[in-house]
Amino acid sequence: MFIDTHSHIYEEEFREDRTATVQRALEANVKYIVLPDIDSESRGRMLALEAQYPDMMFPLAGLHPTSVHENYREELAQVEKQLGTHTFYGIGECGIDLYWDKSTYKEQIKAFEHQLGLAKDMNFPIIIHSRESLPEIFQVLKKHPHVKGILHCFPGNEEEAVLACEMGFLLGIGGVVTFKNSAMAKAVQKVGIEHLVLETDSPYLAPVPFRGKRNESGYIPLIAAKIAELTGEDIKKIEAVTTQNAMNLFNLQLENRGDS
Repeated sequence: MFIDTHSHIYEEEFREDRTATVQRALEANVKYIVLPDIDSESRGRMLALEAQYPDMMFPLAGLHPTSVHENYREELAQVEKQLGTHTFYGIGECGIDLYWDKSTYKEQIKAFEHQLGLAKDMNFPIIIHSRESLPEIFQVLKKHPHVKGILHCFPGNEEEAVLACEMGFLLGIGGVVTFKNSAMAKAVQKVGIEHLVLETDSPYLAPVPFRGKRNESGYIPLIAAKIAELTGEDIKKIEAVTTQNAMNLFNLQLENRGDS
């Protein structure tokens, strides 16, 4: 079986066919989906989806960097409140995004560091968003050496991939790895499958041949097949290793949630 370690399937893009999308994922042998948080506006939808599929969905709690605004402290307070009242499996999606808005850079760093502190205090993994900000992410992480997690949609080169692994992070590999001349492909070849997890970032970044269309968890096998091609490993090994990596990171006791 596969695990999609990053899907926003609770978002409005799936409102019309969410049930069918979940069914397609199951048919593709994607049995478990990790749901990174965005902010208070979308959190209710995320938790409602988990309630609908309690044996399949694993929610995280966090504040996405593009949702860091003047009220970010209030948003973080709501994250902490949720952590005290609901079962979550990690912190995120958080980090720094310098693609959409550089004006909130200082606030993004403060929000990121706060969430790194939560991850350390709760012994939780963290999912990190690093769009056009990987050097800045590494600078912050060096001050938090005990936190581990995933560098989602890994955007770096081969040397940065090695550094991320040395820091104890896994690389989140999604549809971008199937794109022509993808730097992600070179990173995969450099570090090997022991340092990878699979993700879609649904509804974004669909793999070839669906590039430009809505992404979904059922496309995970396409990503695994590309990794198999790049590494020369059997796709069954890609499936087994990346699934175990995700289970270990998120401390998923899947047998207790209806898996066989």
